[in-house]
Amino acid sequence: MENFIAYNPTTLHFGKNILTSLVTTLKEYGNRVMLIYGKGSVKKSGLYDRIMADLKTQGFEVCEYGGIKPNPVIGDVDAAAEIGRQQKVDVLLAVGGGSVIDSVKIISVTIPVDHGGWDFFTGKAKPVKAIPFIAIPTLAATGSEMNPFAVVSNHAEGLKAAFGGPLTFPKHSFLDPALTLTVPKNHTAYGIADLIAHCFEAWFGIGETSLTDRFVLSIIKEAMDYGPKLLDDLHNYEYRERIMFAATMALNGMTMYGRSTGDWGVHSTGHCLSLLYDVPHGASLTIVFPAWMRHFKGQIGNRIAQLGSGLFGEPLTADESIDRIEAFFKSLGCPIRLSDMNIPGDHRQPLFESMVHSKVNGGNVKMKEEDYKALIELYL
Repeated sequence: MENFIAYNPTTLHFGKNILTSLVTTLKEYGNRVMLIYGKGSVKKSGLYDRIMADLKTQGFEVCEYGGIKPNPVIGDVDAAAEIGRQQKVDVLLAVGGGSVIDSVKIISVTIPVDHGGWDFFTGKAKPVKAIPFIAIPTLAATGSEMNPFAVVSNHAEGLKAAFGGPLTFPKHSFLDPALTLTVPKNHTAYGIADLIAHCFEAWFGIGETSLTDRFVLSIIKEAMDYGPKLLDDLHNYEYRERIMFAATMALNGMTMYGRSTGDWGVHSTGHCLSLLYDVPHGASLTIVFPAWMRHFKGQIGNRIAQLGSGLFGEPLTADESIDRIEAFFKSLGCPIRLSDMNIPGDHRQPLFESMVHSKVNGGNVKMKEEDYKALIELYL
């Protein structure tokens, strides 16, 4: 087991009708609220009107920024941060999926400074202050509601990068599973895949820790048990509840206790697919993970076999484990090849160049350029 520090300052509010205490919590941080949301689903669902009515009834001064993209971009971060500066906001309210919450994390540390948010990703600047923010996730997937990490694209630089630190944790997150009832089947499936992939990245990290391995397996089993049931019954609150809880636990730190790092090479590769072709994040992971395991099974075959045997309740080889995992992703309706996304053209060269430019690598399983080429052939 590796040495570790367990730290998570986010207060999690979970359950049906939990938003009734939102305004009381907001008042702890001030009166000027900036509401930030995505491409319009919060308005279609009525959640936007509900929140705005509550805020105005309680006398909050509200400004807003809408239109955060599903694969968020640095331009939106900087534009929203400028509004926040002008309005001298006290607190940010992120309403939406992981892309909205990720964007708000960077907005929160960009408002207090006089430079763009991308400087944090490049290391040119380190945040020293943050506007407090509260998250209301409407999708069970990324776990961004209880961790400090944010992933944002910069198309001008040809990069999709991650950043996080102690200042970018949400102060509070309000999780009402009922808010996910309107998520369509494909994005529900991508969210299930995303939470499983987060667990995989921890599993293949550095550090032998049996109890944490049990945490990981339990979270994945929860998703494997209730994910298919949810996809057959999208309006079932209990199934939504279980998947939302699993998604939060998959990336709030507990799967990393006793590990010095996860791997994250698959996520790094998947970011290239999202950057180039706007592939939904969860879909990029179901395309890359089986290919990654197949390519590196000579190096991590025992670990793959342990994972498959633990998940499926019988002794499996690495190859059998990979086949079962891939079949499960496929049963969810997720793509397992890039060709499943119906993107025309020969993608070998642009993908290779993007992986080289992004310096794709894992924290445990290291990659070279010949690995990039082999992986691309496996997931095309």
